[in-house]
Amino acid sequence: MRNQCKLAIFLFIFLSSTLSLIAQDSSSIFPWKVESKRVGDGTYELIFSTPPVGQWELYSPLQNIHLQTTEIVFNDSSQYQDGSFVVRGDVKQLAHPLFEEGPIAAYQSPTEWVARIQFRNKDSVPVLLQGRFYYTYGNAADTSFFASTELSFAVSLEGGVESAARIKISSIDLNNPATNCGDSGTKNQSILSIFLLGVLGGIIALVTPCVFPMIPVTVTFFTKRSADRKRGIGNAVLYGFFIFMIYCLITVPFHIASKTISPEIFNNISTNVVLNFIFFVVFVVFALSFFGLFEIGLPAGLANRAGSKSGLGNVAGIFFMAGTLAIVSFSCTGPILGTLLANVAVEGAWPLTAGAAGFGLALGLPFALFAMFPNWLQSLPRSGRWMTEVKVVLGFVELALAVKFFSNADLVKQWGLLKREVFIALWVFIGLAIVTYLFISLWSQKRTQSKFSWVRIFFILLFAGLTIYLVPGLTNTKYANLTYISGFPPPLCYSVYDDPVNCKTGFKPLEDYEEALAKAKQQNKPLLIDFTGWACVNCRKMEESVWTDPLVDSLMHTEFVVVSLYVDERRKLSAIEQTVFKTSAGKEKSIVTVGDKWATFQTENFGATSQPQYAILSPDEKALTLTKFYTPDADEFAEWLRCGLSAFKRN
Repeated sequence: MRNQCKLAIFLFIFLSSTLSLIAQDSSSIFPWKVESKRVGDGTYELIFSTPPVGQWELYSPLQNIHLQTTEIVFNDSSQYQDGSFVVRGDVKQLAHPLFEEGPIAAYQSPTEWVARIQFRNKDSVPVLLQGRFYYTYGNAADTSFFASTELSFAVSLEGGVESAARIKISSIDLNNPATNCGDSGTKNQSILSIFLLGVLGGIIALVTPCVFPMIPVTVTFFTKRSADRKRGIGNAVLYGFFIFMIYCLITVPFHIASKTISPEIFNNISTNVVLNFIFFVVFVVFALSFFGLFEIGLPAGLANRAGSKSGLGNVAGIFFMAGTLAIVSFSCTGPILGTLLANVAVEGAWPLTAGAAGFGLALGLPFALFAMFPNWLQSLPRSGRWMTEVKVVLGFVELALAVKFFSNADLVKQWGLLKREVFIALWVFIGLAIVTYLFISLWSQKRTQSKFSWVRIFFILLFAGLTIYLVPGLTNTKYANLTYISGFPPPLCYSVYDDPVNCKTGFKPLEDYEEALAKAKQQNKPLLIDFTGWACVNCRKMEESVWTDPLVDSLMHTEFVVVSLYVDERRKLSAIEQTVFKTSAGKEKSIVTVGDKWATFQTENFGATSQPQYAILSPDEKALTLTKFYTPDADEFAEWLRCGLSAFKRN
């Protein structure tokens, strides 16, 4: 069965995660004005007013049409709406085709809606109240109807208490630390390593059934079409370059987004619960496609339009030929490239471009090389069953990655649905499925041919070895600490066992900056800040492989006050702590969750958005060193800790 998926699926992987994080403020349709009035102790009126807007009708909250047209949702449960809205203005009864039971009350002139708000704790009224106002509008003439349109608001409250949350600490100056040991830039993953990862992904995509058969066909087309062999080679090289360029262009929207949206956008993409769950579903769909249940592709019309333009001029025609290849091969290349981009999204726009560039280079380079050396075509293996086997194995790999995305969402929300041992069990099952499938393929080949395929045997042994390596992770023993994949499964303490052997319970960092700072002052110790995240792979690697080193553990445990600040913590702050912070870039940012607070704290004071990042401060909040990023070498990390400790003692 062939199911032609729409272009939206492709665009979703690369663009929707960015767009979903842009606030959809409907004030461009209705210019709402939000004001407050104190009417009692802990009691306020919120006044929402708007003038008429063109042909649109604003539907009254005071009617029964089997639909809640208007609602206020607060960011904290300490306040609630007391009673219904009080509405003011000239209301009209209009017939709407969607509501056969009768006319609907609507406003086509200026209106004002008033909601009475009560605070459960009258002593904890914030100076700034944040929330979301949902309203409904439409047009009876053309049957349009837009329900639950969101308007985010922040309104000042008379007599409210100022937020005590500190975001920007003026005394922290990373340009002038007490000592210059540490990192001057992010070390999470180098651009080169991500580029090489993209090359690997491109090589894998190259041997899939959608791309591999195109190599000899396309190269022969260019070399035989032109009487001048040099010109034919030049066209093939240009064709390969355009393939490379097309994949680089895919990441352009991320560069635009990084300039116009919050700097934490890439971290939000990687840790957002909804997006991780959507990625989980999408990767399962990709896996089912690789298994042959259906084919994911871009609309045939898009490929036809690109193909029809391939005859235009020399350069333009070659560009559209390259575009046609990218489109028709999407069913194989899309899942692989999507996997790559989704996993490096947290690094930023340029790492995304580096990964896509490596992918495009690996796809485009063979066309140029085989055009230069056409005799090499004779050495290419023939297309056959092995390419289908590559797709099926990739399908199982996609399932394993889908499990990882679901695990990210589970860790951020702390649902407890995918504990460490459950995660590993699923990977073991997938590994056994791959080995079984390859063994059956090998046995089928033996029945039709006289010799075994040593390539298949190699991959059977490879996946069997990986699966066997995972098995101890299911036990509650010291062997369950799977060092080589540290960071991918959930943390050692996130376990189905009541008392995990490998979970370090003797040393637990604090999780609040002000509490840790007070303790550092009391004990006269330097403060070690760990910017981390529930879904951060490199953070888990550091905790399980570096923090457990005897020297590092001793230094952190005895010489420092350690605080871990989770930038993806979705737990909401109390109303009194919520605020709107004006960043150093001049933008206003709502601080609603614990993660909002610490992510902004990191960006404003330490100039980074990636995790892990470590900083050492004195009790009077002075930077003792440059910060430290992902450092898998325990000796190097210990040396940085000692450097910070020495700077503290000197000062």
